[in-house]
Amino acid sequence: MAESAARLDPGLPPEPLIAAMAGAGRAAQRLLARADTATKAAALRSAAREIRADAQTILAANRVDVSAAAALPAAMVDRLRLDPGRLEGIAAAVEAVAALPDPVGAVIDRSTRPNGLTLERVRIPIGLIGIVYESRPNVTADAAALCVMSGNAALLRGGSEAAHSNRALHTAFARGIAAGGLPADAVQLVPTQDRAAVGAMLRAAGLIDMIVPRGGKGLVARVQDEARVPVLAHLDGINHTYVHASADPDSAVRIALDAKLRRTGVCGAMETLLVDATYPAAPALVAALANAGCALRGDARAQALDPRVTAASDEDWDTEYLDAVLAVAVVDGLDAALHHVARHSSGHTDAIVARDSQAEERFLAEVDSAIVMANASSQFADGGEFGLGAEIGIATGRLHARGPVALEGLTTYKWLVRGSGQIRG
Repeated sequence: MAESAARLDPGLPPEPLIAAMAGAGRAAQRLLARADTATKAAALRSAAREIRADAQTILAANRVDVSAAAALPAAMVDRLRLDPGRLEGIAAAVEAVAALPDPVGAVIDRSTRPNGLTLERVRIPIGLIGIVYESRPNVTADAAALCVMSGNAALLRGGSEAAHSNRALHTAFARGIAAGGLPADAVQLVPTQDRAAVGAMLRAAGLIDMIVPRGGKGLVARVQDEARVPVLAHLDGINHTYVHASADPDSAVRIALDAKLRRTGVCGAMETLLVDATYPAAPALVAALANAGCALRGDARAQALDPRVTAASDEDWDTEYLDAVLAVAVVDGLDAALHHVARHSSGHTDAIVARDSQAEERFLAEVDSAIVMANASSQFADGGEFGLGAEIGIATGRLHARGPVALEGLTTYKWLVRGSGQIRG
């Protein structure tokens, strides 16, 4: 039997450490895969209770991390910081996952062949999922809850900037699911911040079934370059909002302010504003953003709208600022907007603000991003807001899963074939 993670020596070299943790995780996953929906849900509710019970310990650990992160960019510190409200949101998200329909065992489709064979495609867990993430301690609980409910074991490796917060959250979560009757090793946290441990995870083909990176461009690029394990990743959130000539001025201002400034450090934040050249309220829209404290970088026509808009460089159209900085371009109609989005979007989330239903529908149909919105803030790009309880990430590729990846995205399927003695002959 695989060695329990609780007995592992964190001083082991990265390769044997990850191999031992993966062995323990796979053993736990075999037990977890047999757990019924009620057991998994009860264990997650127990984990939420333990997170609430350990609130003071978790918040104290987070204060250590935040204090050490003082020199980091403000957006990263914001992603890192917990307070009682955010911690309650983490516990509530775990409970929300417990209340979701269990995808495991769901029959995707069923058919009967002319020879009498019956075929079913049935959802099953993927297995052991490695999650490599930065900054955001809520990922510890979100990813763990989604993996448990979908019958997968999780091997978590958080960033060094959130090490104390992650350990405190993981301790509470693991204690909670164990009290609920599930193996604690179903959710493990790599006990070292040595970057070599990430490399060991990426090379653990046959032990880890899928890697999910959550973090900046450097982390995602490293994972995609080095991984020998399948990767479910998203690129930068270079998200656009196009304000069409028909847009309602009040809606355009509300949506733009929220999309950019509600939380600048989230991957759903707007990074480029496209304004139709014939939109009559363009100066007021740009002024509202500048008045709210947003630094604006624009093309020549955008600069003409407000003296506070500085000249944009070529790099600005391809930058995920994760800060109160916004690129602004004036475009000649819907075709030009679509061309700009196709050239510069990272395929994460793009939006249109319009009262012209034909323009709206064309934008929704032609923009090839994982999430395309009409008349709504791009900050709704979130698994919780999509009714998924939480998300393990937002996938921008075209294979397996796209957009917010939650329970269903953490399953694969197998074929069940039932016969009555048929042979192919």
